[in-house]
Amino acid sequence: MTRALITGIEGFTGHHLAQTLREAGYEVFGTCHGAAPANAHVHACDLRDAAQVGAVVKAVRPEVVVHLAAISFVAHGQVDDIYMANVVGTRHLLDALAQQGNGVRKVILASSANIYGNSDATVLDESVPPAPANDYAVSKLAMEHMARLWADRLPLTIVRPFNYTGVGQSDRFLLPKIVSHFRRHEAVIELGNLDVVRDFSDVRMVVECYRRLIEPDALNGTFNVCSGVGHSLQDVLALMRQLTGHEIEVRVNPAFVRANEVHTLIGSRARLDAAIGAVPAIALADTLRWMLEA
Repeated sequence: MTRALITGIEGFTGHHLAQTLREAGYEVFGTCHGAAPANAHVHACDLRDAAQVGAVVKAVRPEVVVHLAAISFVAHGQVDDIYMANVVGTRHLLDALAQQGNGVRKVILASSANIYGNSDATVLDESVPPAPANDYAVSKLAMEHMARLWADRLPLTIVRPFNYTGVGQSDRFLLPKIVSHFRRHEAVIELGNLDVVRDFSDVRMVVECYRRLIEPDALNGTFNVCSGVGHSLQDVLALMRQLTGHEIEVRVNPAFVRANEVHTLIGSRARLDAAIGAVPAIALADTLRWMLEA
């Protein structure tokens, strides 16, 4: 069995990816922040502590690594934590993996489509120049540049996922918040900018892309992970009304309108499809229904 290490295994994406890799025959290990559960395959690890990271890599001896652990909430209040986790923490991991030697055959680093910022391009492919518009996006772009210091020693693949959602995502994030309000038949929901357009994917599709990218014959490189279809928040609200039959009053709360808001994020998945084949799309309505019924 191939030994796979998922950092952030107890997070939203990590949970779904672990299940997918186990079903594909991998022996799955992971790291979590804070106390570890009663599971010998999951190690408590603070990525900001190089010694802890090195100890986990030495214990697991992974053959493939998917690095998901990060502060991924754009509005996270502690800016220093964003950079320490997303840049310094990643550096500690890459350093530990490089010291392990030749046993690692694939390392996937989760960046973000947020690095593109407000681009003039209608559809964003990997050649579009980055223009990050918030600290989270800056930290992810910095991580990408930093990771190239290990490009001659580690088989690196960088993924830039666009927005995705599914069962288990925190209500701090936009779509789970909307779904939970409709599920509870709330009378009012407060949101930010209703005119933003996002490329929403289903987490099940995203982790299947990651699984294919760690296969031995998959190419290394930088890949968008996206649906290629844009939806406004008005589209999402209309779908929820159709799915639930519930009407909700939408109020724009100025506190939720972000400075330097990225207005449109729609990706091209042509490079990804060429590398791993077409992964079946999951319609947004089906994802929202799955979340409603969970």
